[in-house]
Amino acid sequence: MMIHPSTKLKFISEEVGYGVVATKFIPQGTITWVLDKLDQEFSPSDFQNLEPIYQDILDTYTFRNNQGNFILCWDHGRYVNHSFNSNCLTTAYDFEIAIRDIQVGEQLTDDYGYLNISEPFRGIDEGTKRKVVYPNDLQKYYKVWDKKLKKVFPMITNLDQPLGKLISKETWKEIENVSQFKKPMESILSNYFAH
Repeated sequence: MMIHPSTKLKFISEEVGYGVVATKFIPQGTITWVLDKLDQEFSPSDFQNLEPIYQDILDTYTFRNNQGNFILCWDHGRYVNHSFNSNCLTTAYDFEIAIRDIQVGEQLTDDYGYLNISEPFRGIDEGTKRKVVYPNDLQKYYKVWDKKLKKVFPMITNLDQPLGKLISKETWKEIENVSQFKKPMESILSNYFAH
């Protein structure tokens, strides 16, 4: 997964650790991350065959795809922190998108609820109704997330996309068709892995 080039790794706080912040303004509709050829994929059996020290690393820095495989980002993408009000959302197309404008110095954030986590965890209190991330959040909130994605999806083809070259021609054609309302957007729910 390659993270947007206008970002850097920065220490956020003792509680959070490091995070990924914007070094330039990133407008909504910008592709902020793409699954790429350098990312590593580990099957559940690969995971089980690793020593505990490696399992701990994968538990901390991976997300699970809809096959239940662990995806380890090779770059700063693995440091994107959770927020219940995230400014980025994943899609069914192996990329993430900014769902609102991201200002210089602002963290890029994901809602870990769509990353197929194995165990529930309590997030930092942001004053939101949700306080805990659960493994089945994708099933609960996909309609809310799809609505946010549909709002910004048509912007993708009208913006400068530094990560666009990492997206296959077939997927880009799909993006164009969805952006022009020739085809419905595939739901974020397609990323769900039933544990």
